[in-house]
Amino acid sequence: MNATLPVLSCSDLSYGVRDAQLLHGINLAVQRGETLGIVGPNGSGKSTLLKLLANVRVPSHGEVLLEGQALKNLAQRKIAQQLAVVEQQADTYDAIRVLEAVALGRTPWLSALAPWSSADDRIVAQALNDVDATHLRQRTWRSLSGGERQRVHIARALAQRPQVLLLDEPTNHLDIQHQLGILKTVQALPITTLIALHDLNQALSCDRLAVLERGRLVALGKPHEVLTPQRLRTTFGVQAHYLIDPFDGAQILRFRCS
Repeated sequence: MNATLPVLSCSDLSYGVRDAQLLHGINLAVQRGETLGIVGPNGSGKSTLLKLLANVRVPSHGEVLLEGQALKNLAQRKIAQQLAVVEQQADTYDAIRVLEAVALGRTPWLSALAPWSSADDRIVAQALNDVDATHLRQRTWRSLSGGERQRVHIARALAQRPQVLLLDEPTNHLDIQHQLGILKTVQALPITTLIALHDLNQALSCDRLAVLERGRLVALGKPHEVLTPQRLRTTFGVQAHYLIDPFDGAQILRFRCS
């Protein structure tokens, strides 16, 4: 393991369907342990970029590297042992119980020589606890609310024990308490995280932000360096300025229509 090598990177990454080009020449290098936020207006390519980085879709051009190796050359099992993804709209069988759904996250690590063990039980229990879903473990999937399902999907990803975690708007459908709790949990994990977010104030807590606009990477850097009033006006179509929270001195964004 090379500590100086980006854990996940892409070069000249492009993707199109039919006559629509959804991503144009994206170049990114994500360092080990970093939390990289991906932001942009609806239709800017956030979900598409995450799907390409997760090997869910195949790029039209360019390549993705995981630990310096081309993703296209790695076995799916090997990828799943290092990388977990939580999509916006993920499906799970209706009849499955929550405990069983989260246990699916251990699949990449199981084999005839490494069957299910008490260690796997502990990992699944910890993942449920991390998303405040232990009390749901015997519930069936169909009985869950949208927010509960989202938390279980995140628990399943955590149960994989990945080196890289990709999350596509993970706070969708969650109440404010669980939004804050999930983000705090994810950012405390000793792993690399890429997270697509709509809420720009939540995005301020990331180490760096990648700003997408119409499928192009238009800014990359520390949150306060890239989310400038000019960038917010140009890319997001809003007027904005920073306020200081008197409680803890944190900077927060206040928005107005252009």
